[in-house]
Amino acid sequence: MSSLPHSPAADRNKQPILDALAGILGEQGAMLEIASGTGQHAVWFATALSKWTWQPTDADARALPGIATRIAQAALPNLRPPVLLDVTAPQWPSQGFSFVDGEEKFDAIYCANMLHIAPWAACIGLMQGAARHLRAGGVLVTYGPYFEDDVPTAPSNLAFDEDLRARNSAWGIRRLADVAAQAQRVGLVLRERHSMPANNLLLVFGL
Repeated sequence: MSSLPHSPAADRNKQPILDALAGILGEQGAMLEIASGTGQHAVWFATALSKWTWQPTDADARALPGIATRIAQAALPNLRPPVLLDVTAPQWPSQGFSFVDGEEKFDAIYCANMLHIAPWAACIGLMQGAARHLRAGGVLVTYGPYFEDDVPTAPSNLAFDEDLRARNSAWGIRRLADVAAQAQRVGLVLRERHSMPANNLLLVFGL
């Protein structure tokens, strides 16, 4: 596994996120993961949530071989091979998607650390796609840093935002109010806000 792409941050946050997910998700279901990255979260969560079928995806085709290798090594019956998925596409995915049980609906959609390293169109696409592909009663769970009105921003997040915008002017930490408003436009309501380590938030949106 040492030769596979590895994210130290994913190792640090995987257990706090899992602890939060365990209190949010039901006993079983079908999960679609957006922006799986290295696949570390997918393997960790699918191992712990053995009654959840986990479908990893990523918009970067270069990430898929590493995710696939990590999944193959884990050999979990509830963890599917990754597929290419661009959240801004009008249909998810454009090709090659293996929907769980032949259905185009999921009980939950999980997306970590994407919104701040993608243009705003990715937030729009995520919300629109979630509204299309969540089953009744399903939830969209996002994780990452956010700016909150009337809440002091950690200096580390201010520095991180400045660095992101220097790297790409379309990137940057998003205002929670803007993300929630975009969700509401497609019928998703912000139901839960969980404070997480390292000045991150885990948000739960429901239909």
